[in-house]
Amino acid sequence: MIDRILNGRRIVIPPGLPRHWLPDSVAAVIDENLTAEQIAAVDGVVTAAAVAVAETGTVVLDAAPDQGRRIISLLPDVHVCVLRADQVVAGVPDALARVAPHRPLTWISGPSATSDIELNRVEGVHGPRQLHVVVLPAD
Repeated sequence: MIDRILNGRRIVIPPGLPRHWLPDSVAAVIDENLTAEQIAAVDGVVTAAAVAVAETGTVVLDAAPDQGRRIISLLPDVHVCVLRADQVVAGVPDALARVAPHRPLTWISGPSATSDIELNRVEGVHGPRQLHVVVLPAD
């Protein structure tokens, strides 16, 4: 699945991401304090997540080693987020119960989009233009 989404692109990954999730067709750069320019130069990012909310379609990142710094999920055009089925909860209260309040939380409810003054939809202004969520079987 990830191979079809990324199709040989150059990506950034957080240091703790399981390498077996990545197909051989992608060139992965590990984020070891890459600059914003270096991150913006790649085509995509693959991260894990802390939890996902079925009711809203929201994915929550908490900067764990398999999720990385917030900047890597904002600059590349494509974000592939990998979850295990047991990380998907029904509602927001269930998600809040699973995250630590002291960690920096990023809540993602789809690809970045906004409207300009003429109400034309503009994508990718505040994050990736494409968001793909891959759900793996529970452990």
